[in-house]
Amino acid sequence: MTTTPARTIAVTGATGHLGRLTLQALIKRGVPAGNLVALVRDPAKAADLAAQGIQVRQADYRQPDTLSAALNGVNRLLLISSNDFDDRVGQHRHVIDAARNAGVDLIAYTSLLNADRSGMILAGDHQATEALLRESGVPFTLLRNGWYTENYDLKGAVKNGAILGAAGNHALQPAPRQDYAEAAAAVLSTDGHAGQTYELAGDEAITLADLAAEVARQSGQPVAYHDLSAEEYARTLAGFGVPDGFAQVLADSDTGITRGELASESRDLSRLIGRPTTPTTQAVRDALTA
Repeated sequence: MTTTPARTIAVTGATGHLGRLTLQALIKRGVPAGNLVALVRDPAKAADLAAQGIQVRQADYRQPDTLSAALNGVNRLLLISSNDFDDRVGQHRHVIDAARNAGVDLIAYTSLLNADRSGMILAGDHQATEALLRESGVPFTLLRNGWYTENYDLKGAVKNGAILGAAGNHALQPAPRQDYAEAAAAVLSTDGHAGQTYELAGDEAITLADLAAEVARQSGQPVAYHDLSAEEYARTLAGFGVPDGFAQVLADSDTGITRGELASESRDLSRLIGRPTTPTTQAVRDALTA
């Protein structure tokens, strides 16, 4: 892939974990801060980004009138999927429509690993958003992100002596957000990605029992994986205070692991970032020392 000439690149959800990491990865790749736009609901929370010379613009997925102005002059857009599960597809539609009207050249969208064949509850909104992109007429790239290592509270696992789940002995291929951010930055800052679908997952396949064993090894504390039925796992999460609907989504995602839906042999992630994905040993070390 060839590096693009100077273009204006915008990132939605820029004060979130993935958004911030992607902006920093773009700067590391040589994109001038002044060519970056952080799209945020609350500009006051992006003062540190503005201090770096990044343009900060107010943009709310739920308020289409904010999106048109925010995308003015933007060439490439990273649409990070909304973390508000109330009509996510409608929120994404607002962004896609505004991007088309603003003349955006490319939308990169953070979808879900194996979204086209996944039976997970989480996949539904991504499938619908991918369809919107195909209908939009705007060139796009699908970044089908797998599980983040950070989805697991490893410090909490040390404290409680357990990782809970409903994935049995089936493998997934997680990677830290940093790896996914670097992949997004590669797509946004080089040419040749329009029309591509990237299945992004870590190089290493692990089970949750493997993860628990590594946490135990590094922490020096007993940590075990406790495998539950999906129904029992959802009830347990709800008992910990997780909202019922989200508890069901998390438990359902583990059943997706049992069907191989959070694993991939593509190696797209390591190819995009130009290095092997972060190994589990390092990801666990980083989580425990964060």
